[in-house]
Amino acid sequence: MTTESLINDREALIERCIPFLEEVKDITTSSDIERWLNEKYGPDSELYQTLSRLIRKGVEDGWAANIEIEGATYRRSRIAEPSARTLHFSITAVYMDSTGNQQGHADQRFRGQYHGHPYGEFNMVIPLNAGAVLNGPSGWRGEGWTAPAPGSHHYPEAKGGAVIALFFLPSGRISYHEAPQE
Repeated sequence: MTTESLINDREALIERCIPFLEEVKDITTSSDIERWLNEKYGPDSELYQTLSRLIRKGVEDGWAANIEIEGATYRRSRIAEPSARTLHFSITAVYMDSTGNQQGHADQRFRGQYHGHPYGEFNMVIPLNAGAVLNGPSGWRGEGWTAPAPGSHHYPEAKGGAVIALFFLPSGRISYHEAPQE
């Protein structure tokens, strides 16, 4: 894999995201928007299929979700910073694999880094194993979308294997801070 082909693959992903970002730029995320995303851009849609293929390849080739947060099983990377080109959204990929984790949850879920969504989040979920899911505001999600609302906060959680989350943040806003006491 040459540096040029890696750059071309990353650019292809960003370019394919731009029409989607144009469509959602004035939408506020919510459970209603999550339903709409899954109806319009669910796993059988051209958008989902194309972005899924491109981000899987990016993870395999090592240019997406390549910065370790907790070892090789929890990684992320910013693919595009917010800019006029991306309609002031950032594009980020996260890889989470619950397989064999030692966190001690009865259902073997892997819990990632606590964070908040000041302006919400459009989040495409791509399972890499049959039965792998990501927890979102409407519960566990396999192939499809979650759309945490502005002001929401959570631990990202995966179970059943590995997933990629390809997410779009208005103005690139995400807040990492200590979780409240449970």
